[in-house]
Amino acid sequence: MASDKSAIEGLRIDRGPEEATESRRGRWIALAVGVLVLAGGLWLWLGRSRAAPVRVAEAVAVSAGATPGAVLNASGYVTARRQATVSSKVTGKVIEVLVEEGMVIEEGQVLARLDPATVERTLSLTRAELSSARQALDETRVRLHEAELNLRRARRLAEEKVVSQSEVDAAEAEVDSLRARLDVGREQVTVADRVVALRRQDLDDTVIRAPFSGVAVTKDAQPGEMISPVSAGGGFTRTGICTLVDMSSLEIEVDVNEAYIGRVRPGQPAEAVLDAYPEWRIPARVIITVPAADRQKATVKVRLGFDRLDPRILPDMGVKVAFLGEERQAVAAGKPAVRVPREAVRGDRANPVVFVVEGEKVERRAVRLGPAPGEQVEVLAGLAGGERVVVEGPRELADGDRVKVRE
Repeated sequence: MASDKSAIEGLRIDRGPEEATESRRGRWIALAVGVLVLAGGLWLWLGRSRAAPVRVAEAVAVSAGATPGAVLNASGYVTARRQATVSSKVTGKVIEVLVEEGMVIEEGQVLARLDPATVERTLSLTRAELSSARQALDETRVRLHEAELNLRRARRLAEEKVVSQSEVDAAEAEVDSLRARLDVGREQVTVADRVVALRRQDLDDTVIRAPFSGVAVTKDAQPGEMISPVSAGGGFTRTGICTLVDMSSLEIEVDVNEAYIGRVRPGQPAEAVLDAYPEWRIPARVIITVPAADRQKATVKVRLGFDRLDPRILPDMGVKVAFLGEERQAVAAGKPAVRVPREAVRGDRANPVVFVVEGEKVERRAVRLGPAPGEQVEVLAGLAGGERVVVEGPRELADGDRVKVRE
């Protein structure tokens, strides 16, 4: 038994003091590395689970004042291509006005009547003169017929040597004189007839009719007032009965700065927004650029036509126009663009992204950008409007990270 114990003791490795110390040091180093790895993992896990503070802004749908794909914006007014202040051709006193504001008028419809008393009397006088001229003409014809009979009789008697040649000559002169008087009488009848027609026209001019179909937008005269085709001093004589507008001829006139007129071309699509209806986008198209510039304002007038007219469009309404370029897919697809602060866009110009806050996490969204007016950027695709986008937060923000919105 003692020999066995001695044998076991002989197999034991004898370690010195230095080897024992090195062994303990290695264990402590391994333990420290393990603790560091565990702490790093715990720190990373806590960092991921802790909400990052961010500041957000709302993605706002583009208002009617701005249009995605617009290359130029201008303001102007709705105008009527056919508009007239209807007046009379003669000066007279108004006795009846048959028009009111807002009334739909047909071409040729009676708008007003003037006092016809003087014109009617003048017409009666000229008709009497015409009748007198015709009676004088009939008398001349009778006398000419008689003179022709006397001439034939005088010639026969002269052949029989009963009367002298001088009597024949006198009869011929009488016939020639009456023939000339007959021609004069015919001319006088023609003149009198034309005078009657003129006075009849004057009488017709006392009835004022609409020159074209449209809508009466103003009523400028009342019964009892004087009206004249030319302006008279003192302000007591009207120069019009009403203002008539052809609503089918409404269009837009805008002044474009001459520095940007190169962006406008005939037939170019545009969108018009009336100041009265800021949410209503009206398709329009450039008719023509007026070939003249305003030296004082350094602008060029541009005419645009509506693709489709609407009763809500009225003359002289203020309107804002966006001239569209090639980039208008968002409009064509019916997806309105939205605006976000420039700080919300991350990434490069080729691959822009924004982070949208959904609950307590963020979602990474790829977007397509449009014009960038001022501090705002237009997003043509990727946002629908109303979302909250991160404008300030950690640079290493990733999809799915938890965030806490700062007020």
